Amino acid sequence: MKITYNKLVRDLIPQIIEKSGKTAVYDTLSDEAYLEMLDKKLVEEMNEYQTDKNLEELADILEVVYAIAEAKGSSAIGLEKLRAEKAVSRGGFKKKILLKEVIEK
Repeated sequence: MKITYNKLVRDLIPQIIEKSGKTAVYDTLSDEAYLEMLDKKLVEEMNEYQTDKNLEELADILEVVYAIAEAKGSSAIGLEKLRAEKAVSRGGFKKKILLKEVIEK
């Protein structure tokens, strides 16, 4: 039996599949295709979080976000620095503010 996935997986998945006695057929992506598949993976992981609402899915989202940052020439540390700068200049989400309207004068 053959199951087709055509999706980005974590680095150790082919080895895990092989250890289970199955054959993993895979390829290594170009940089451009990698970024494209990371974007798809981010949507997949966000959808899984929306379904399950658990911290494991949030960790998966972070892993993909960090991979995207690295693929774009940054790092998890660089991304965190940018996040912190935005938190200082625009705030975070701790106050639970729901903006309902803006009325121009």
